[in-house]
Amino acid sequence: MKLKPVLFIYTCFSLIACSPNNSETENTQTENPASTEAMYFPPSGSDVWETKSLSSLGWHQDKVQDLLNYLQTKNSKSFIILQNGRIVMENYFSGHTATTPWYWASAGKTLTSTLTGIAEQEGFLNINNKVSAYIGTGWTSAPLAKENLITCKNLLSMTSGLDDSLGDDVSPANLQYKTDAGTRWAYHNVYVKLQDVVAAATGQTWTQYFNTKLRDKIGMTGNWIQSGENSVYWSNTRSMARFGLLALNNGNWDGNQIINSAYFQNATNTSQNINLAYGYLWWLNGKSSYHLPQTQFQFNGKLIPSAPDDMFCALGKNDQKIYVVPGKKIVIIRMGDAADNVNLALSDFDDILWQKINAVVD
Repeated sequence: MKLKPVLFIYTCFSLIACSPNNSETENTQTENPASTEAMYFPPSGSDVWETKSLSSLGWHQDKVQDLLNYLQTKNSKSFIILQNGRIVMENYFSGHTATTPWYWASAGKTLTSTLTGIAEQEGFLNINNKVSAYIGTGWTSAPLAKENLITCKNLLSMTSGLDDSLGDDVSPANLQYKTDAGTRWAYHNVYVKLQDVVAAATGQTWTQYFNTKLRDKIGMTGNWIQSGENSVYWSNTRSMARFGLLALNNGNWDGNQIINSAYFQNATNTSQNINLAYGYLWWLNGKSSYHLPQTQFQFNGKLIPSAPDDMFCALGKNDQKIYVVPGKKIVIIRMGDAADNVNLALSDFDDILWQKINAVVD
């Protein structure tokens, strides 16, 4: 498989499982609304979500159609831009609707990262502890001394030291020792063991704890659906946008600190010294270099050159996207089929999409 620096091949473990509609209801805004208005959070259990016009932000309406045309030709199903929590653009394509569920693919890894942090803040676990402290020994086929080197933080940062070339199967026989934990970055499905850790530590099922501590608290809908070795999250696009809004606010939802901000800051900053563009299952822009799944090569430069340096993102198979840009108070969601050929996630599409976005918002 050929890898190019701009073509981001992503090992996403997902199941495979659409009339443009732009929401631009105008709200009266003061001058420079981004700096004066309060952050908005949509209420739970309601379709109400405040909107904001492009003109009130000084954005470029004449560039919107080019963006929408690009999204549609690239097999998008939905697209949302939030600014300060309010919807500026909301579009659906090819029969997809606001209520249609779609898979997050590996963008859902960030849900696992977040729930792990919630379990830690509630005193159920410590991410610096070894995984076997929670799910017992023998969960890999590595020698016991090597297995016991693997901490929850290693799973969060993709530095387990286990062999990433053996596929998605996370049975002990398939989790084989490659090198000591913490010495090698490799994108690996073993991160899903964090769901077992959380379940064992809390005494609840993963789904019960997730729904109670995260989903329901921010008004998301959706469910985890098992597909082979993987548990993949499905929801409508606005639920993905709610999670993006939580991320924009460092884990705070309308004054309620769902996950402590210190953990979330660590999650969205470099987690180890090998792949600078990786946090705790979040991807990071603006770093001097990055690594890709399925290779140990280091690429110099930013992950998405056209995107803001302070952006962090959740990326999933076939171009499922959550882009969070703190400096602009923006969250952007894209769901759909692969933009070009089936990809395993960040591709040329990301950089061109950001060029189109920049033409609108800058």
